[in-house]
Amino acid sequence: MDLRSGAGFRQRFVECETLFGTFLKTPTTHASEILGSVGFDFVVIDEEHAPFNRETTDRILLACRASGIAGIVRVQGPEAPFILSVLDCGATGVLVPHVDSVAKAKAVVSACRYATGSRGFSNTTRAGQFGKATLAEHVSEQDQAVTVIAMIEDPWAVDEVEQILSVDGIDGAFIGRGDLTVAYRQAGQGASLVTEATDKIISAARKVGKPVCILASSQEDAMELSQKGASAFILSSDQGLMRQAAIQTLAGYGQSLASKTTVPANS
Repeated sequence: MDLRSGAGFRQRFVECETLFGTFLKTPTTHASEILGSVGFDFVVIDEEHAPFNRETTDRILLACRASGIAGIVRVQGPEAPFILSVLDCGATGVLVPHVDSVAKAKAVVSACRYATGSRGFSNTTRAGQFGKATLAEHVSEQDQAVTVIAMIEDPWAVDEVEQILSVDGIDGAFIGRGDLTVAYRQAGQGASLVTEATDKIISAARKVGKPVCILASSQEDAMELSQKGASAFILSSDQGLMRQAAIQTLAGYGQSLASKTTVPANS
C-alpha cells in the first residue's frame, strides 16, 4: 500500500499520524513533484482561491501520483459537481469549504461515496484506472480511499461543530483561522475569539475521535496546536515557500557581496 496516497493516506490521517502538507497556488505540476521528492505527505490544490481549472487540476493530480504524494483538492464549494470532478481526476481527497451544518456535512459525504451516497458513477476515469477497475472494484476502492475533510470556518459552524464532525463519513476537520478571524471581525492573528473557537473545534474533534488539520503560522504555533490535539499541518504554500526562499537568498547574497572588500582600480 502506498502510504502517501489513496487508502494509505486516509488511514494515516484518521489515525492522527503527524502529517505535513502545503497549499498549491500555481497551476503547474512542478511544485507537487518537488514537494513529493523531499518528503511532504500531501499537497492541497487550491481551487477555491487560486487559478485552477479542471485540466490543470487533472495534470497536477497525475504529477502527485507520479511523485507519491497525496493530492487533496480544496474544491470551489460543497456542491456535488465540484467534488465529483476532482474525485474522477484521481484526487486522494477533498477539503470542502464552509461545512457549516449537519445537513451540509451529510450532503458532502454523500457526494464522495458510492455505496452509501450519491456520487455519480464512472470507472472510465483516472480514479477507475480508465476502465481497468470493474464496477465493484471501483466502488470499493474509492469508498475506502477518498478522504473527506470539512472546513470549519464560520462562527455558526463552531457552535455545532461536534454534531458536524459526528457525521459518519466526515474524516476530520480543517480549522480555517483566517476566515474565522474575518468572520469575527478581528483585526489580525491571535485574536482571543479565534483562539477560543480553535480550542473548541479541537476539543470537539477529540471527543468524537476525528483528526484536525490546520495551517500553522510557525514552528511554535504548530507545536502548541499539536499539544492541543492537531495532527495534520499545512505549512505555507508553494508561493509562500518560494517567496520566503527568494527573500532569504537575495538578502544572503546581498549581504555577502556588500561586505566584500572593494579593490580600487589602478589610477
